[in-house]
Amino acid sequence: MATKPPDLHHLAQPGAEIALRVTPNASRNQVLWDDVSGLRIQVTATPEGGKATEAVRKLLAKALGVPKTSLVLIRGQTARDKVFRLER
Repeated sequence: MATKPPDLHHLAQPGAEIALRVTPNASRNQVLWDDVSGLRIQVTATPEGGKATEAVRKLLAKALGVPKTSLVLIRGQTARDKVFRLER
């Protein structure tokens, strides 16, 4: 049974900084949200050569309803904890 990804359209404000935790090498791509750990994104991509970061950018953009080019990584290039800024 597939779960519906969380609706993150309310976060899609120009200049918003979105902090999240990434799990690379997951069994499937998914966006998760809970009140305790916040925003988490799981991707099947490996954390080599920026592949996982690009997969995260694509999933996050889809959840926010914005083009992936409007998301700029500002912290966490090689870390699991990342911060993206939404620019329009």
